Amino acid sequence: MKTPKYRRILLKVSGEALAGEKGFGLDQKVVNSVARQIQEVVELGTEVAIVVGGGNFWRGLRASSRGVDRATADYIGMLATVMNSLALQDSFEKMGMETRVLTAIEMREVAEPYIRRRAIRHLEKGRVVIFGAGTGNPFFTTDTAAALRAIEVEAEVFLKATKVDGVYETDPQLDPEAKKFDNLKFIEILNRRLKVMDSTATSLCMDNKIPIVVFNLNEFGNIKRIVMGEKIGTFVRGDDDGDN
Repeated sequence: MKTPKYRRILLKVSGEALAGEKGFGLDQKVVNSVARQIQEVVELGTEVAIVVGGGNFWRGLRASSRGVDRATADYIGMLATVMNSLALQDSFEKMGMETRVLTAIEMREVAEPYIRRRAIRHLEKGRVVIFGAGTGNPFFTTDTAAALRAIEVEAEVFLKATKVDGVYETDPQLDPEAKKFDNLKFIEILNRRLKVMDSTATSLCMDNKIPIVVFNLNEFGNIKRIVMGEKIGTFVRGDDDGDN
């Protein structure tokens, strides 16, 4: 059997993705589909860490634009990510996978507090680790939290799950002629202001040489394909890194 390309991955799943076609809340079919895809990867021996967003319940920036204090809005968003984390954990465990939720804001009754060494130990034991509550600080996105956790647990790649099959020069839903990029460099994303992640998250990955793969989560099996080395979506790397 072919050996997986990556030993340890960090997967970022947006809250909106978990809402499916509903647009709000959780679509259990989508949650179960994500769990099955992760199960495929775990069975290959790859260690999986996940950061999940909370936009299916709450968006801090949108709320702050309507008069809610920005810090308060962000803390509410962090709590939304914990709800999604627990829903994923439940789905994983029903499939027989050992899972741990670690949160940046302490809530010991429902999850473990985030401790880097503990997270790495869980991964080494083959457990799926889900990071909730972002960084625990307002004014930081869950993309930045995902980049930070990827660095901390020494993930070999950052997988950014989206609803499209990669990075485009413009929004493909608005521009059918939009060009898709198969490969990009971090500096190109920053200079061209491409909507991949916020600049803080991109800079963290660039400075710490963690490649990013932007791919379509809705196509079942894509996570496994990436882990096995197939060229899926858009591969983002540094100037001195080799090709995917």
